[in-house]
Amino acid sequence: MRRRPRFKRSLAKARNIVLRVAARPFNMVSSTTGFLLGFALLTFITTLLLAVNHSGVPAEAYAAGDVVRGTIISPADVTNVDAHETERRRAAVMDATRPVWIFDPTNAENMRQSFRSAWRNLQRQTGARRSGEMRGATWSGPGDAAAMTRALSAHRFDTSVLELLERMLREANEGFVYRDAESAYLKPEIRLVEARSGTQSVIIPAQSRLTALSDAQQSLQISIGKFSNWTTEERKALASAVLPMVVPTISFNLAATEAARQAAADVIPSAFVSVRRNQIIAREGDTVTEPMLAQFAALREYGYTKRRPHHLIGLFCIVGALYWTAWRITERRSAAINLLLSKKKAFALVGSAVIVETVLMRLGFTVADSLAAQSLLPPLNDPVAWSFAIPFAAAALLVAILLDTHLALITGLITALFAGLLAPNGMLMAFYAIISSSAAIYGIGRYRERQSVTLAGLFVGAVNAATALAVILCAQQPLTLNAALFVMACGMAGGLLTTIFTAGGLPINESVFDILTDVKLLELSNADLPVLGQLALRAPGTNQHSHAVGQLAEDACRAIGCNALLARIGALYHDIGKLGAPHMFVENQTQENPHERLHPTESAHIITSHVTYGLKLAREIHLPKQISDFIPQHHGTRTLHFFLRKAQAEAAHGETIDEADFRYPGPKPQFKEAAVMLLADSCEAAARSLARPDPENIRLIVNKIFDAVMSDDQLDECDLSLRELTVVRQSIIASLTAIYHTRVDYPGYNPPSLDGTPMPPEQNGKERRSIIRTGYNKPSEVPISKGGEVEDEAVAGKVKQSGR
Repeated sequence: MRRRPRFKRSLAKARNIVLRVAARPFNMVSSTTGFLLGFALLTFITTLLLAVNHSGVPAEAYAAGDVVRGTIISPADVTNVDAHETERRRAAVMDATRPVWIFDPTNAENMRQSFRSAWRNLQRQTGARRSGEMRGATWSGPGDAAAMTRALSAHRFDTSVLELLERMLREANEGFVYRDAESAYLKPEIRLVEARSGTQSVIIPAQSRLTALSDAQQSLQISIGKFSNWTTEERKALASAVLPMVVPTISFNLAATEAARQAAADVIPSAFVSVRRNQIIAREGDTVTEPMLAQFAALREYGYTKRRPHHLIGLFCIVGALYWTAWRITERRSAAINLLLSKKKAFALVGSAVIVETVLMRLGFTVADSLAAQSLLPPLNDPVAWSFAIPFAAAALLVAILLDTHLALITGLITALFAGLLAPNGMLMAFYAIISSSAAIYGIGRYRERQSVTLAGLFVGAVNAATALAVILCAQQPLTLNAALFVMACGMAGGLLTTIFTAGGLPINESVFDILTDVKLLELSNADLPVLGQLALRAPGTNQHSHAVGQLAEDACRAIGCNALLARIGALYHDIGKLGAPHMFVENQTQENPHERLHPTESAHIITSHVTYGLKLAREIHLPKQISDFIPQHHGTRTLHFFLRKAQAEAAHGETIDEADFRYPGPKPQFKEAAVMLLADSCEAAARSLARPDPENIRLIVNKIFDAVMSDDQLDECDLSLRELTVVRQSIIASLTAIYHTRVDYPGYNPPSLDGTPMPPEQNGKERRSIIRTGYNKPSEVPISKGGEVEDEAVAGKVKQSGR
């Protein structure tokens, strides 16, 4: 129970810190400059949100074979590079470019020389040794050295064999031998470059002697296998030494090939696509083709480059004009009625609601396009049908609850126009949005329960469902049973989402803009709240007086069209300052009057200080400003004349009495509800002071108080007109007469007289029906000051049952 106030205080402190930090840049400039900067920022942000769809091309990413969902018309003469076609042409040229191969027979010649050298070297080694000393001779070429040494020695290094092998190697390396791994780079034509001279030539592999390395080695191995006078082991040794001598004579040059391809692609000119102004690129229902995709890309590029600055400037001007219209209407509406917010705060609320709604619409249309693109069957593939689920009425409903229905309608109109800019079907969606907003505005009624938002959302959903069907019919789309049920379901979903977003935004905006809604007021009327509980316990007379004043003020405010609930709740808290010393006020006194023992100055200070203490208590419990304003304003700046006169009478010769010590700090009532509270407070106290509050006495006492208040100029700072003042006077008289009405005469029962003895039956019926009270017999006896203040505490003698 003790943590809740701490949490509320922490939350209030955090909110104040955030507001101060956010307002710091604007506090450095004048009020007008700050407003203009905020206005420009509001317009700029909204423009960016609306500038997403501007190229005339739907947001869908079409592919070849898709069905066009809406007719696409070119907004201007557009000529743009066809990137896809250009890339296709260059890719074709690069693919047709001849690969570059390098011809270098040097390796093959070196291999033949190496084989001859190894043969001669082994022959010299064996010739210098005896047959028993062959162990020291070694074959220096590739292959099995020992086996090769034995084979050649066995055939005594036959010169004819050497010449035959050299001829076979020459034939194997003749032509163009390439590595098997590079066969993928062979094209019908290749460009061959001589490694020594750099001479280039174009050859056709199919007509040239191009041989794979494996084929050349296999052919040589077959030839070696024909050595009939050599054993198998000797032929195997000979093949192991000779086959490695077959090497590639041409090799693929990747770097030179890529350079040639890039050079060939660079000379290919770009392909262009052109469309004319108002040319129909595709009609709804057409199948998307490759040329259409190129035209779509051209329109998008035009929108993002050439058209974008002009579009942004024009859109900024239009959005600024709409916001300026909203500001002027807010000014006039603020002057016509009490919005409980300053005009700038009211406009800030409207602007922030529009921005949030624009963000919701932007996201909603994006999600609708995405869901439609993932579906193939109608009506799930229609983005317009999904768009009916967007909560278009959330901003208007929020403004209607927190501010005013007229401004809510302006908010709905602006958001509907923005919806027309964002939606693929333009004006039809704008009509849908404004109808949805109107249903929300005039379907909420008085916001006195949290469930009012839910009921409004359900009403909006029902209206959305009917309007969605009308939009589908107006767009001449096929209306099947499935389509009708789907769009109606989306419309109902829009109403539910309106409830969700509005309910979520209410507490945030209530806190940021310090708005006192009817629901918040009703929450403040809870008798279990600590301050009201303490008032009922420690100051029961003041509590009773507050409830009575609340009834009078509520009836009077309702009669002149003011906020009756605000007046009633304000009455509950207007005298909470009396908790500081409840026994010092006459309505809580049951014995003698303590003011009879005090100096008039001290008594006046105690009585007037209940205003300052009440304000301090209101700050501690974080009472809304609209409620705490009733505490000082329900007394205005009136003077306690009776205490002033007592002080002057008791003053010593030459002593000066300062009238300011006997005056309430004020201010005077600043709004109608506070003015009504001042009048109702004095009238209720005076009527309760009367011994016989019959209609005539009530009328006399009320007129006396009204005249005194007006003559003291206490209503000069509020906009209460004379006509409204007359209505308030009649309402208070009627309410007090109803409260103190005469009772039914019960046969056989005689009420006691003033001295306690039974009243004779033959006395006047009116007297018999009167309630015997301890009070003033005549209205003229009630101690009413020149400002209309009832000062019972200043009258010595018997305690009066009154209140103020």
